Amino acid sequence: MPLERMNLHLVSDATGETLNAIARATTVQFEHVQIVHHRWSLIRTRFQLHRVLEGIEAEPGPVLSTLVDRALRSDLDATCQRLGVPLVNVLDPVMNLLQDYIGEQAGARPGRQYVLNSDYFQRIDAMHYVLAHDDGQAQAGLAEADVVMVGVSRSSKTPTCFYLANRGIKAANIPLVPNLPEPEGLETGGVPVIGLTLEPKALIEIRRHRLRLIGGADAGALARHNSTDYVDEESVKAELLWARRLCTRRGWPVIDVTRRSIEETAATVLQLMEAWHARRAKAAGAAAARGA
Repeated sequence: MPLERMNLHLVSDATGETLNAIARATTVQFEHVQIVHHRWSLIRTRFQLHRVLEGIEAEPGPVLSTLVDRALRSDLDATCQRLGVPLVNVLDPVMNLLQDYIGEQAGARPGRQYVLNSDYFQRIDAMHYVLAHDDGQAQAGLAEADVVMVGVSRSSKTPTCFYLANRGIKAANIPLVPNLPEPEGLETGGVPVIGLTLEPKALIEIRRHRLRLIGGADAGALARHNSTDYVDEESVKAELLWARRLCTRRGWPVIDVTRRSIEETAATVLQLMEAWHARRAKAAGAAAARGA
């Protein structure tokens, strides 16, 4: 009989982001079982591992690990064998492939992906940039952006920009508001501009949720907000149509985020940025060829 409930232990010597991503990508495929995640991060000593082993023994279940210290791996493996629970060291297949291909033994130093190198400081700079250029702020600095997101209110511009910042991308965002001047500083084409949109019903629900958070227990205030164009269906449809037409007129690609996660939206943004740079490089090459 299929299981109805299962413990899943995620054991990492770093932040555990890799295991969390793997767990999210795989466990969602099993809809009829309750999977309880036990996250054990920054496990770098035998004392810390002892607490993990006690947890696995108390609530047995499959173990996914990214430990690289050989002594800790050995202790974890021995306990899993004794308890009869499966253990997968998820980095091993890729690590073995690279070792064979490169011809060099991998090191065993945990957390090396989090060293304070240039990539780390680039992400910090990108985060500061997003904070300074959120919701149309500091438009004088748009020339420094790697990408500019535009869209109507509550179309996921800000969370997408913050996600991109964690990848080291300086992302500004500008709201598109009917009856206000169109955004300035984007006419030169010196930075990729990408629009975000979504279906009217989804946008209205997001906006109503936002208004409930703002209004709190004040039902009268919420009712007054609901009577405005902000959540009126016909007004929202007209607003979205106006914004899409603006993007089309300016030549800005548009992503429909209705059924996309922030991660999926950000991945599409990166693809569009790559295509934009490829077109720029091709045009520059053609211009150079004509000049020669």
